[in-house]
Amino acid sequence: MEIILFIVAAMFMVLGVLGSFLPVLPGVPLSWIGLLIFYLIPGIGINYLFLGITLAVTILIYVLDLVIPALGTKRFGGSRKGMIGATIGLIIGIFAPFPFAILICPFLGAFIGEIINKSDSRTAGKAAFGSFVGLLASSFMEFIVTFAFLILFLYQFWNYKAIIF
Repeated sequence: MEIILFIVAAMFMVLGVLGSFLPVLPGVPLSWIGLLIFYLIPGIGINYLFLGITLAVTILIYVLDLVIPALGTKRFGGSRKGMIGATIGLIIGIFAPFPFAILICPFLGAFIGEIINKSDSRTAGKAAFGSFVGLLASSFMEFIVTFAFLILFLYQFWNYKAIIF
């Protein structure tokens, strides 16, 4: 039973790290679920303080991950339509069948949103660049947190390896 729970927890940790790059997967929440499953292994005491702090970090990062790309668009002079375009572009980029669509589509969405808003091409380009910077910043932030959760997971695994195996 312990090995099965450990394997499931490890799978959630790996999915979490992958989710920091793939917007289809909520990376940080998946990593946190992996930590939770690890602490549900019989013989490993549940550390409520650890799980509570990591849950608070998870919620904060998840909210920021949704807000930062739109804030990047706004910070670089984008309008509401530019932010909506960046979000629609992000969703399209998830399913688009060409390489780097997840990076290109939010940029194009913000650009098109600004053109629809009757902005000039220079303003639209700046807003689109802001969307791209926001997307990269939120992905990097999510990767750092999921990687930190993975390190914590491996550290706890090392401490309790005798129980698991």
